[in-house]
Amino acid sequence: MSHPFFRFALLVSTGSLALLLGACEETGPAQSQYMGGVYGNNPVSTSAPRDSVSYWDGDGVSGKPSVKIKLAEQRAYFYKGGQLVGISQLSTGREGLGTPSGSYSIIQKDVAHVSSQFGDYVDSADNVVVPNVDVGKDPKPPGTHFKGAPMPYFMRIVGGIGMHAGYLPGYPASHGCIRMPEFMAENFFKSVSTGTPVSISH
Repeated sequence: MSHPFFRFALLVSTGSLALLLGACEETGPAQSQYMGGVYGNNPVSTSAPRDSVSYWDGDGVSGKPSVKIKLAEQRAYFYKGGQLVGISQLSTGREGLGTPSGSYSIIQKDVAHVSSQFGDYVDSADNVVVPNVDVGKDPKPPGTHFKGAPMPYFMRIVGGIGMHAGYLPGYPASHGCIRMPEFMAENFFKSVSTGTPVSISH
């Protein structure tokens, strides 16, 4: 199908996302660009390339959905009935925390997922005391509590790894998860179901 227009991801805000259980995942909003949430804590307009890749043409198209993720391209391709209906720019796992290749399927959907492992330590007034923490490794300062990073439109693929709306700096930067622009994550989320096949290749 034709691509009637390109859309740009809106990624400027003060929250952030962290990744899931082990790779990118689970527990409330944070302020960590390193976690790479939807927003990041710096103006994305000056630190990330414009998204001239992502588009969605899948509304009104029938057929079995499937997703192909190309790590080398940092892109995801969405198909319905074998027909390409959308492409999303991505930020996948960085070196040492790479997104695993293989054939998978969607095993969980959570529209308002938050990380249980990555986020910030905040005080009682919700001010960030220590940003970008891993609760399994970073000690909690007295008087603070952990606030996990949000991962909207989370689609779990394997273990703690999934697709979700996230910060896209223009290169692989996550703990293994597959970040995409928020409008693309929303379109993917509404179009997949448990069992939708997802292939990840280099």
